[in-house]
This record gives sequence, structure tokens and C-alpha cells, in this order.
Amino acid sequence: MSIIKPELIENLRSNGVVVYPTSTLPGLGCLPTKAGLDNLYKLKNRPADQPVSLGVADIEQAAELVSVPNVAVELLRNFPVGSLTLILDAVQKLDERLGGTRVAVRVLADHRAIELVRAIGPITATSANHSGVEPVHDTRLAAEILGLKGDSIVDGECPGGAPSTILSIEKSKIDSTNYTVTIMREGVIPRIDVETWMRNYR
Repeated sequence: MSIIKPELIENLRSNGVVVYPTSTLPGLGCLPTKAGLDNLYKLKNRPADQPVSLGVADIEQAAELVSVPNVAVELLRNFPVGSLTLILDAVQKLDERLGGTRVAVRVLADHRAIELVRAIGPITATSANHSGVEPVHDTRLAAEILGLKGDSIVDGECPGGAPSTILSIEKSKIDSTNYTVTIMREGVIPRIDVETWMRNYR
């Protein structure tokens, strides 16, 4: 039986915002539409010049939005699901609040989050809290703090822990067949682990 209620899907399709569980902390999701992002940024009180990432079910769903080179596939294959967020070239330019031509995607690990994005498509994967406010672990409490109710909540308690490690993957300016990987934020995967993997990959 699905845990994702039809009313919640309809809310998202109407450019609403929902709180859902992830493998770390509650996520705040909307569809990557202008109206959806308007509502999410207003709710979070987030500056428009701070892009949010998108949560996807798998690499195939990510490929609908971004170009996924082999190095990205191998990185995702060799590190735990949900531990990496990858900034990649957009297939076509998106809203600047999603990064424009460079979009951050995270393959989700929580089964409830995966069910949600399989049902509706990629949604934002920013934390469910007002900007600058410490997030809580329970999705229902996080929603209440944000003033959201009922059809805006996928119930769940999140384990917390370090956020995903963010990597930027770009084509080399010298050799277009090669890619450079830059660590933008050290998270659950330590910097040294990524650097060691990259040395062996090459």
C-alpha cells in the first residue's frame, strides 16, 4: 500500500510545498516550476541567489534534467546512496533558483522519498526549515513550524547526521572528454575519501 496520499500529489501538482523524510533530515519539496519555487522560497524565507538541489529516485531520473557523465555514474555507484549531491550541466537551462545551467541533484535513499519522486518526478531537496533556523528531525513537527498541514506532510522521523557531500563535475577546458571533480562541501563522505577515489579512477 502506498504511503503517498493522492492529496499530497495533487498539492505538489498545484505548485504546493511538502515536507518529506530523507536519510538525514526532513526535506522540503516542490516541483521545479516557477510557481512552486516562488512558494518554497517564500516559505523558507530563503534568498533567491541561493539555489536548491533536486532529489531524484535514480540516475535515470537525474538524466532527464542533467547530463550524467560516466564519472558521475561511477561516483554514485561507489559511495552510499544519498551521500553525494552532484552539480552537473543542465540538459536545458532551468530556473536560476535551481542553478540555471548547473543543477545539483541528489539520488535519494529514504524509501518514502523515493516513492514520492517516482510518483511525481524530481522535487526540491532543501531542508525543511526557515533559512538560518536549526532543523528538527520529525517531518510533522517541521511542517507545523513552517505552517504546513495535512496534505503537505509525508510522516516520518529522520535519523539526522551529516549532510551529503557536494561535488561539482565539469568538462575539462583542456580536454572535453575529461571531467574535473571539485569538492564544494564536505559532508558525510570525507574529502580524503573522494580524493582517493578520484586518483584511483584516473
